[in-house]
Amino acid sequence: MTDICSGLTILSIEAELTVDEKKLVYLRARSAGLTFCGCAHAVFVCELVHSLKCIIKRRTAANDLYASKRLDELSVGILGLGTLGKQLLLCLLKKTTIRPKQIKISTRNPAKECVPPGVECFFDNRCLAAWADVLFLCCLPSHFDRICADLHSHLQKHCLVYSFITAVPVNRLAERLNHSFILKPQYQVEPCDTSDLWLSCSRVTEGLSDPSLIEASCPFAVKGGITLGLNWVCGVLYSLLNICTHVCLGSREALSLINSIFAENCMNNETLNAESFIASTSFLHPNESFPWISLVDTQTTMTPLLHFVMNSKTVQENIFTTYKSYLKSTIK
Repeated sequence: MTDICSGLTILSIEAELTVDEKKLVYLRARSAGLTFCGCAHAVFVCELVHSLKCIIKRRTAANDLYASKRLDELSVGILGLGTLGKQLLLCLLKKTTIRPKQIKISTRNPAKECVPPGVECFFDNRCLAAWADVLFLCCLPSHFDRICADLHSHLQKHCLVYSFITAVPVNRLAERLNHSFILKPQYQVEPCDTSDLWLSCSRVTEGLSDPSLIEASCPFAVKGGITLGLNWVCGVLYSLLNICTHVCLGSREALSLINSIFAENCMNNETLNAESFIASTSFLHPNESFPWISLVDTQTTMTPLLHFVMNSKTVQENIFTTYKSYLKSTIK
């Protein structure tokens, strides 16, 4: 069907804006871009964690029944079902290998929410925190104090908290939750000539099938004016290391499994080693697990891994290639 209004600028929203108001139109693109990037990066993290857990379970099931029992299917919790929470839910269901029964939601009005079949929806933040392997915080800053009170002392050590709460830095969130396994994307937005590309994305789930948007959302990219940076990338990699530590894998095997995830999609040979993650490895036996890493430190200080990734274009390319591959190949 032909759009009879196409080309008639007098009928557009911008036609009624004042000169001063038109200066703020870029905010629409920025909002769309931040929503897209937030969901895309969350999908990437979930796929990485899910892939690693599946690999560990396959390798340990035969030899280590105790470790295998701690590697059930990935449990993903979403706290808050506003605009971002709903977009994230749809993206996880349509763009990852995670099934509906692996997702639970806590929201203030569960009876009024329409969620896909198989997804459990209720209002119990403490129950959600105790159950989840990955917990997305999609609530407003005004709810911060109440959320922290609910979650405090109920989070399992291995639960990766992924915070979308704006204006709350990761160190403050860690202090209030008494939990250091937290990832918080810290986006930088700069005006640019290509920022309008985000306006082509009316639905995030559809946009995640667009190669140009996927490439623009890469953490290292500058297209579209939104960047995330290497601290977040390092936090993601340290998260994978902690998952291996949680099931008591030796450092040699942990590195092998993490490198295998990226090797599936990349031709480059440069790999992550023990020195990439921690400063002193002289005390670390190949069969000994890595120490538990605080993600707060990895996102706020210069770590060995940050220094390594900053100076390795090959590793950056491997991560970028894996990112694009995951988003393109996980369409259900």
